[in-house]
Amino acid sequence: MPLLFSATLFVGSALLFAVQPMFAKMVLPTLGGTPATWIACMLFFQAALLAGYAYAHWSTRRLGTRRQAGVHMLLLLLPLLSLPITVPRGWGSPVQQPMWWLLGVLVVAVGLPFVAVATTAPLLQRWFAGTSHPHARDPYFLYRASNLGSVLALLSYPALIEPRLRLGQQGRVWAAGYAALVVLILLCAVALWRSPRPVTAEDTQEPETEEPDPEEPDEEPASGRPTPGRRLRWVAWSFLPSSLMLGVTTYITTDIAAVPLLWVVPLALYLLTFVVAFSRSSLPWFGLVVILQPLVLLELVFLVILGVSEPVGLLLALNVLVLFLSGLVCHGQLARDRPRARYLTEFYLWVAVGGVLGGVFNALVAPVIFDSVAEYPLALVLACLLRPAPDGSRSSEGRWPRVDRLDLGFPLILGISAIGALWLASVAGAGEVAARTAVFGAALLACLVFAGRRLRLGLGVAALVFVAALPVGKRTTAILYRERSFFGVVQVENDHAAGLHRLVHGNTTHGAQSTNPDRRSEPLTYFTRSGPIGQALTELPGAQGRSQVAVIGLGAGSLACYGEPGQRWTFYEIDPTVARVARDPRLFTFLRDCPPATDVVLGDARLSLTGAPKANFDVLVVDAFNSDAIPVHLLTREALALYLDKLTDDGVLAVHITNRYLDLRPVLGDLARDAGLSALVREDDDIPEAERAAGKSSSVWVVAARQPGRLGRLVNDPRWEPLAAPAKPSVWTDDFSNIVSVLG
Repeated sequence: MPLLFSATLFVGSALLFAVQPMFAKMVLPTLGGTPATWIACMLFFQAALLAGYAYAHWSTRRLGTRRQAGVHMLLLLLPLLSLPITVPRGWGSPVQQPMWWLLGVLVVAVGLPFVAVATTAPLLQRWFAGTSHPHARDPYFLYRASNLGSVLALLSYPALIEPRLRLGQQGRVWAAGYAALVVLILLCAVALWRSPRPVTAEDTQEPETEEPDPEEPDEEPASGRPTPGRRLRWVAWSFLPSSLMLGVTTYITTDIAAVPLLWVVPLALYLLTFVVAFSRSSLPWFGLVVILQPLVLLELVFLVILGVSEPVGLLLALNVLVLFLSGLVCHGQLARDRPRARYLTEFYLWVAVGGVLGGVFNALVAPVIFDSVAEYPLALVLACLLRPAPDGSRSSEGRWPRVDRLDLGFPLILGISAIGALWLASVAGAGEVAARTAVFGAALLACLVFAGRRLRLGLGVAALVFVAALPVGKRTTAILYRERSFFGVVQVENDHAAGLHRLVHGNTTHGAQSTNPDRRSEPLTYFTRSGPIGQALTELPGAQGRSQVAVIGLGAGSLACYGEPGQRWTFYEIDPTVARVARDPRLFTFLRDCPPATDVVLGDARLSLTGAPKANFDVLVVDAFNSDAIPVHLLTREALALYLDKLTDDGVLAVHITNRYLDLRPVLGDLARDAGLSALVREDDDIPEAERAAGKSSSVWVVAARQPGRLGRLVNDPRWEPLAAPAKPSVWTDDFSNIVSVLG
């Protein structure tokens, strides 16, 4: 019987975590590759999961376990009417309020099946508790199978499903999986109904009483009716890992390495902490984890405060290790405080509430109230505050320690001392890095002494995080502007040593301008005149005279300085923050000072370009890859068809494919061959140190045209090579893409 219930939970969770990336990918071409798209999907799925848990709790309380099983089997048949999952016809493209459009599509397309599958975890555990099996008194071990299914689906989608199945096929396979799940749930219901266990008050719909249920075990991990304080602890222990998982994902993909699919690792480890915490063992490892967590956590806080971004491998490992240990601490406390089986569905309901609140905070609240990824260090502080006693004893969990004056005085003294030390180091002429390393290193060691006092530890770390954000001490780079939106953190830095204003997204520079008046109209970074795009825009026939030029991706506006009087350049930019920065003469002056007439069109390029006249542009430049992440929907067969439709017959397409983690040349090669285009590629990475110091960056560009002659002198330039296509065609489309295949 446990095998049947475990297998059913495994399949249900696998379906849950397969449908999320599948449907998000379905709507990507319609809404564009914006973070708002993924955020809306994530919030819907979290809310739907909460709805499923709420239904499970309400229905078992009202109907009793056995009667509820019969009603639930009938309800499971309803979602079959909405399968296979696909974007509903007749909804069209969202012109205004795309967020509400997307939520509506999600409700119509996946609402019923997702909520139905979401009920599986709490319901089947409650059903198992109603059987006569020896382990029925404590069914929480089944949660392990549920989360293992989630992990497997999560890892399988990018590695196995996405590369092999088109979206239509994925939808049909998911529908078959749902039908199989219904059969498995029916078998579980039959096992429940055939169980000889006596019917209890819960199964006859009698009112709940305060008396203990004679069917429940005498030895419970944590007995008694849940109190408001206990429910609040469940929410807090669920909130932190959820927020920390999202914070780790945002931090490592923007400030360390924007590696595609890297988000899989934090989410998989987050789920694994549930697997470990809710296993049948008595958690003998819990005390060791409680001791290890502050050691690793404070080391990570030290590196976050210093803004260290290398070595990448070590930083990634440290971040995910802190997530794993902190998740084990919180979920371990959840598992040790789990209630008796009669309160199982309520327990999972509050766990879901905490998870949703963590997602809402990181996805909606943090981008509005913070101008940086500040929610991540705040989550690290909260991880200190939610620690139990070092011995891991259950008696210490959830009880706030007695506060003494040193708990409040220590962080105050620590913060003031750190400010004073940084100021003295600056006066003495010490280097910025050396001073901050010494001061914050010593302060965090002082915090480690109080690892057993969670309030003192947490407030001490909070004080140091606050001091680190202050403009104290000697700084070689000043932040002129910083703003955060759904599209990430946009920052403009004044590099005093290099004499440059830099536009930075995450840890990637996306444009720079010299502060020297004689060089203010000189494109820098990836756009220098000696680089591939500089040569192309100078020598291509289509870029001369009174031509029309379109650029997808504005950046600092550097490319505008290749324009000539009489030309009109149209920039398509998805992020309003970037547009404001590029137009602000206090930050960048390319758009103001350079000769062509320029228009900036806000919105996703594929949606905005649709409204442009056909055969309107002589040159179209695609440079929309922020922070080394790529919007896949701009590199598909359908996207290329749109570009060619807007280019004149003699028009030229230029695509910027510089990336630290992906080799996009095979993708462009496949697309060019599929469309019958002539394409060249130039990799410009052998840059003299003097040019790098002056602001030039390595870059890789592809140019393509319908006829080789339209590529001009580039055809005979040995620096430009014919773009080779893979021997086995694998053209990306809106229905198919394979990121794993191009990982460098």
